[in-house]
Amino acid sequence: MAASGAPLWAVCVLRLALATVYFQEEFLDGERWRNRWVQSTNDSQLGHFRLSSGKFYGHKEKDKGLQTTQNGRFYAISARFKPFSNKGKTLVIQYTVKHEQKMDCGGGYIKVFPADVDQKNLNGKSQYYIMFGPDICGFDIKKVHVILHFKNQYHSNKKSIRCKVDGFTHLYTLILRPDLTYEVKIDSQSIEAGSIEYDWNLTSLKKMEKSSAESKDWAQAKDDKSQDWEKHFLDASASKPSDWNSELDGDWPAPMLQKPPYQDGLKPEGIDKDVWLHQKMKNTNYLTEYDLSEFENIGAIGLELWQVRSGTIFDNFLITDDEEYAENFGKTTWGETKVKNRTLAELQEPPPTPSQLAPTPKASNGSNP
Repeated sequence: MAASGAPLWAVCVLRLALATVYFQEEFLDGERWRNRWVQSTNDSQLGHFRLSSGKFYGHKEKDKGLQTTQNGRFYAISARFKPFSNKGKTLVIQYTVKHEQKMDCGGGYIKVFPADVDQKNLNGKSQYYIMFGPDICGFDIKKVHVILHFKNQYHSNKKSIRCKVDGFTHLYTLILRPDLTYEVKIDSQSIEAGSIEYDWNLTSLKKMEKSSAESKDWAQAKDDKSQDWEKHFLDASASKPSDWNSELDGDWPAPMLQKPPYQDGLKPEGIDKDVWLHQKMKNTNYLTEYDLSEFENIGAIGLELWQVRSGTIFDNFLITDDEEYAENFGKTTWGETKVKNRTLAELQEPPPTPSQLAPTPKASNGSNP
């Protein structure tokens, strides 16, 4: 009996066709990368990049990427693409980084910018939407940054996410989902995940905004001199007169309450602030106004960082809305060369010296055998 439905390969092709790839860079066309990437001229002392696969690699051509070349320098370079909004969509940011020099202090992260970023003037003060990737300095800082721009401020993930500190190539993936969940992967393995709302301490910011809105609306209601209290409150305790004939006189109009005392900061008696505030507040759905991980005008990706010792190689950049596409892209790039990359690196390690091979003498306790 023949199998029903489309073959597996057709399903995979369809899946890839449905993915939206906003940006993809593998540096497979030699020096033409210079037509796509713009080096900042903000400072004459900025370090320069070159295309290199490094001292060791899995594939000499496929593993070529942007390599930092000068010690003790800031670096700033970026590439532009067609602007898009990730509203209501998953956003996946992925790339590989190799600290071939075995980083002692410097950044290996990337930044995603709004479309109007000034590429020629790119610097540390240029506004970005997302900063993601490893940062290493001494024994204390060995972390993966995940910083989001929200309400004109930068907010870091409050969790400590450890990065890789060796000299091999590693694949870094950030996933931001429209349900306000996120995931960080290194080498296709999930190392951190959770809620964007809570892991960025944004709940306190939202509560502050809510409290501010409540105070403002209540103050506005209190100061509204044109508010006629008698037109809003009926005397619910009043009884219809016994001689009132509804058929002849119509519906009995209950008397209006007299304007309550409202002096010296006292609120009207019998009026609950929360009920009144609920009626007065126009912004009852304030939570929906704050899109914690949605950006309207994404249009550039770049490297803006500092390195004490140069030699880091950045490659296989990807921005997409499809997690499966990103996973497959990682397998066909980093995944195909990682084993050979590591093997060649190990072959280039200098052989141990005779002193390293000699057994370590036992410590003497000061007594005769």
